[in-house]
Amino acid sequence: MTSTGSKDTTMPLLDHLSELRRRLIFCFVGVILAFFLCYAFSQNIYNFLVEPLANIGSDGRQRRMIFTGLHEAFFTQVKVAFFGAVFLMFPLIATQIWRFVAPGLYTKEKRAFLPFLLATPVLFLLGAVTVYYVVIPIAWEFFVSFEQIGGQGTLPMELEPKVNEYLSLVMGLILAFGICFELPIFLLLATKVGITNAEGLKKKRKYAILFAFVLAAIVTPPDVISQVLLAVPIIILYELSIFFARHIEPELEETDALD
Repeated sequence: MTSTGSKDTTMPLLDHLSELRRRLIFCFVGVILAFFLCYAFSQNIYNFLVEPLANIGSDGRQRRMIFTGLHEAFFTQVKVAFFGAVFLMFPLIATQIWRFVAPGLYTKEKRAFLPFLLATPVLFLLGAVTVYYVVIPIAWEFFVSFEQIGGQGTLPMELEPKVNEYLSLVMGLILAFGICFELPIFLLLATKVGITNAEGLKKKRKYAILFAFVLAAIVTPPDVISQVLLAVPIIILYELSIFFARHIEPELEETDALD
């Protein structure tokens, strides 16, 4: 049974599957087209992702990256292009998900969920910007500080990261921060559907703080600075979720009273 607008209509399972397949095809075609576009600019994307490392240090020394397999550079370009395609097509994917779900919602439900849909790419982008412009430069400065200049009786120790490993780390951090910044969306949706409330979120604050630091320890490099720089925004977003949940609850009670 699927609710549309003000009346109920029955859609067979095969029709649901057909609609889902159509939406998935839209997403797949969009990602593939974006992939070829991003592959044409993969060198520019690569230069953008390695810029934080290139800017480290003030001695004017030119840093370099290496690859040890004949195929490594090619597949790295493919990975960069695919990463750019998914990032570029994220709004399209979110829109297709919305169009698949929206026919099953009443008009008031659509109005309630639409702001969350619009906020999703914004928060994801905010997380990506935060990690690229704040976390990565600080973390890279920390790691590069362990380099050693050679001298009498000592050998130089210089950073020469592999292209594949470096880009996997950077792209993983961007995706991790982007997803973590979606926390208010998940919590406020849970409040909307009655799974939790502001008081419940407040009581679980200490567990949320612990979870934030555990998650930060898993998804960030093994240094305290980058872990704190992820954990603190998660905690702030959790507190903002409690604040907005308090404002949502009176609206939900008013809606339930009218129903």
